[in-house]
Amino acid sequence: MLRTARSLAHEVGVEAVTPGAGAALRLLAAAGNARAVVEIGTGTGVSGVWLLRGMRSDGVLTTIDVEVEHQRIARRIFVEAGFPSGRTRIITGRALDVLPRLADGAYDLVFVDAESTGFTACVEAALRLLRPGGVLALNGALAGGRIGDPAARDVETVTIRETIKAIRESEHWIPALLPVGHGLLAAVKC
Repeated sequence: MLRTARSLAHEVGVEAVTPGAGAALRLLAAAGNARAVVEIGTGTGVSGVWLLRGMRSDGVLTTIDVEVEHQRIARRIFVEAGFPSGRTRIITGRALDVLPRLADGAYDLVFVDAESTGFTACVEAALRLLRPGGVLALNGALAGGRIGDPAARDVETVTIRETIKAIRESEHWIPALLPVGHGLLAAVKC
């Protein structure tokens, strides 16, 4: 089923999380005994399946994406993976329009798999949405291997560097950069 989701992701031009990043997401969800998770960037459901597998059996994944077609595929993948429809809440829209409508301090994990240009706003929203001890996970934190190259000054790399620095220097987060997939920045809310 994950193979099918990956194949469909390739067909629609979405880059799915790698198996290593997926395993890390499952671990983070399980370690936090996650009951309520927000995913920004549904894709074709690959990361959602990993998160659901790590969450409590009564947990609900709220997943947000602007692409209706991707969400249709993800809904099918979730059902094929054996998750009842009540375990997922699929919201179509721009994350920055949807996130303000979600409850403060009600979530155990926020996973951001979106364009890096929205990272700063997503981190700010996650700080509000997460309970103390909740986890923020940002996908793509290695910027395609450019993060360690001081000569790389493209907008994406600079944005990711600035986001990582802000999280690292903040009194609100305890971060670690996990070298899985395309880099997963995980941070626990203090």
